[in-house]
Amino acid sequence: MPGLGLIATSPSLLGAALAAAPLPPPAQVPVADVVPLAWSLAAAQEAGPPAQEDEPPVGEIVVEGEIGPPKSDPMERVNEESYRLTQAVDQALVEPVAYAYRDGLPGPVRDGLGNVVRNLGEPSNALNFLLQGKVGKAFETLGRMAINTTIGVGGLFDVAGKKADLPYRRNGFANTMGYYGVGPGPYLYLPVTGATSVRDLAGSTLDQLLLPLAVGKPFNRPAYAATYFVVNGLDQRLEFDEEIESIRNADDPYRLRRETYLARRRQDIAELKGEPISERDRMWLEELEAMKAQSAAAPDEGAAAPVEPPADRESLPITRPR
Repeated sequence: MPGLGLIATSPSLLGAALAAAPLPPPAQVPVADVVPLAWSLAAAQEAGPPAQEDEPPVGEIVVEGEIGPPKSDPMERVNEESYRLTQAVDQALVEPVAYAYRDGLPGPVRDGLGNVVRNLGEPSNALNFLLQGKVGKAFETLGRMAINTTIGVGGLFDVAGKKADLPYRRNGFANTMGYYGVGPGPYLYLPVTGATSVRDLAGSTLDQLLLPLAVGKPFNRPAYAATYFVVNGLDQRLEFDEEIESIRNADDPYRLRRETYLARRRQDIAELKGEPISERDRMWLEELEAMKAQSAAAPDEGAAAPVEPPADRESLPITRPR
């Protein structure tokens, strides 16, 4: 069994033994070159954060949009439902009545009724040209009304437009309000009126109240109001028949109807001010005109397609009845 032995020696003998033993050489540690650093906190704060190099754009697609109805149409859901209902009534009732009015009455009679309705609107047109500072057009409109009322037999014949070179220019209180900076307000689609806005609805109401309030009889009687409403409504329906049909065939008819109406009204106000329209409005109006041209060029579905003769007539088999 191993044991542990202790050897006792004197300090002098131990020191002599250690002095006689060879010591290993010290390890050589490489010393790196020391570079002096000159750094100042104030200089670093003045220099600001280090500039970042422009990184190449990452292939990401950023999509921006608005949540909810647009600002111009805060009642979008109600208006869209009103549009669908109105279109259903139009196809079932208004359109057949308008076509019967167009085809049942002779052209001169129908044109005469339309001329009378336009002539009754001339006082409002002239007054609003005057309010807009367009004195020349105001007097031209008054002269047109005087000629058609007298020589044109109460407005049945557009003598001023055909003989005196005084074209019909539609105007109204809505245009005057827009001319002086009144915005259109929320867009509306009403069952009877159709596409309009708060400003246009108020202006149209003032246009129709001008003669009843300023003149009185017979323009304040219900018979006049009903006749004016029916004839004007049917004329307007026939005037915009091609446009209505083109919008119905669009992918989003309601949106196209809204945007083209608002763009056209902004165009009317811009023309009064002598200003150009925006590129966005031009795009919507051009799209509508392109759709109308495409609809007009499309062949009638009910018409039979023409049959082209074959190139080789001798190759046709002839079958005779037995």
